[in-house]
Amino acid sequence: MTTVYAVERNLTLEAVRVTEAAALAAAAHMGMGDERAADQGALSAIQETLKSLNIDGTVRIGPGGDDTALPLHVGEKLGTGRGPAVDVALMPLEGTSITARGGSDALSLFALAEDGGFLHVPDIYMDKIAVGRGLPAGTIDLDDEPGANLRRLAETKNVDVDELVVCILDRPRHGKLIGQVRESGARIMLISDGDVSGAVATLLPGSGVDVYMGIGGARQGVLTAAALVSGGGCMQARLVVRSEEDRRKLHACGIFDADRKYGASEMAWGEITFAATGVTRGTMLSGVRFLHGHAVTHSLVMRSTTGTLRYVEAHHNFGHQG
Repeated sequence: MTTVYAVERNLTLEAVRVTEAAALAAAAHMGMGDERAADQGALSAIQETLKSLNIDGTVRIGPGGDDTALPLHVGEKLGTGRGPAVDVALMPLEGTSITARGGSDALSLFALAEDGGFLHVPDIYMDKIAVGRGLPAGTIDLDDEPGANLRRLAETKNVDVDELVVCILDRPRHGKLIGQVRESGARIMLISDGDVSGAVATLLPGSGVDVYMGIGGARQGVLTAAALVSGGGCMQARLVVRSEEDRRKLHACGIFDADRKYGASEMAWGEITFAATGVTRGTMLSGVRFLHGHAVTHSLVMRSTTGTLRYVEAHHNFGHQG
């Protein structure tokens, strides 16, 4: 156990180095209106950085999905092969359109788990509810109405419901959910993209977000679970099957119970390291700032072993020759 702990500890800053590289590359395209350039910049930078990472890594959640013709696909091997065997979940750029528009809360995301430590899910939707640390089991239940969850959360936090803030993706599919939350008296923060950032914000003091609710990507759900397990938060989720094609994808991943309700630790388990770097300014992290000859990045890293959340501000000197 001591050896594993040391390996995890030594990889925390390496994980941040990966997200920093992707964020720097993506941020260079901020506000330029070119989603493809921002996405490709982050992808290329993260691929190059991973080549020198001392892990024997296997992609379990990646932008390439299950398509082996795409980069960073499920099953692809990463790292030098000389380090620990780990599962990798990554999203070089969450918020491609955000970055292209110059909006807020775009992130680069990277997580490591013990070999076999991430749930293999297809690229379909997932219904989610997430809250921060220090809350007892049973505070949230995906099967309950939003109002019931919010009343329990308010009671647990010893506040009134109208003091709570619910983060929800601004999508037509959430019309009913938004109406129910408003009826409960809670306030709402609508975000245009980036449901990982919305859920992880529940962990962060000062974010102003108490709970995340709504339907987003399943792969993002696993990354969210990695963050919440690392930071001591709570989450429940269920895969959303909208078609026979979705069901076929589920079966291909070995999932045959589409109605199963997952807790965070059933989607990401064991020793986990989670890192995120801000690409554009946001409630969770500051974005990349380019200055003359250098840039500043703002990241966070969490480890499930300790539950510690660390912020990392890095100053990158582009003229340094090593």
